[in-house]
Order: sequence, then structure tokens, then C-alpha cells
Amino acid sequence: MHTPLRLPAIAVGLEMASAGAWAQDTGKAIFGRTCIACHGADGAGVLPGVPDFTKPGGPLAQPDAVLIERITKGFQTPGSPLAMPPKGGDPSLTAQQIQDVLAYLRREFRPK
Repeated sequence: MHTPLRLPAIAVGLEMASAGAWAQDTGKAIFGRTCIACHGADGAGVLPGVPDFTKPGGPLAQPDAVLIERITKGFQTPGSPLAMPPKGGDPSLTAQQIQDVLAYLRREFRPK
């Protein structure tokens, strides 16, 4: 009878930490090529009507499900002359990449 391999808890923890670091790097890279033109390197927005991620009570106060839907389907902030296209204009983004971007946004720009 074959016994399944069991990794020590520390190895599992390291694997999960590595996956988390990879997702953060991926989210940062996607933000840098897809989102930064409108949202700016500081997340405050560089065009009229673009939401400020750093503002208390701003977009990052919304639940993940709301933000993932907005990123996936596109969104126009009420009163804004601009609308974000679906997937920020990159139709090749996967659901996992969108989650990675959101994790990056929360880590980098969420008001403290």
C-alpha cells in the first residue's frame, strides 16, 4: 500500500508564502502595464474622474466581489467623463490575474 507524501507544516507554509509573493509580483507587473496610465504610480489617479485608491472610503473600501466585477466588466464612476474598459483594456487578463491585481492594490494603496 502506498502512503501519500506528507509535507512538514513548515514546507507547506513556505510554499504558500512563495505563491503569495508570486501573486504580488504578478499583480504589480499587471498594474504597471495595464492600470498605471490612468490610476498613476501612486494610485491617486492621473485623469479627471479616475478613482483615488488612496482616499479613505474610496474604491478599496468596497468588498473584493464588487471590485472584481468592476475590473472584469468595466466601470464608470458616477459623474466621471471616463469609463474603465473591461479588464482595464486587456482582454487577455485571467480571473487569477485580476485577483492578483486587486491584492496588489489593497497592499499598496489601501488607506491606513
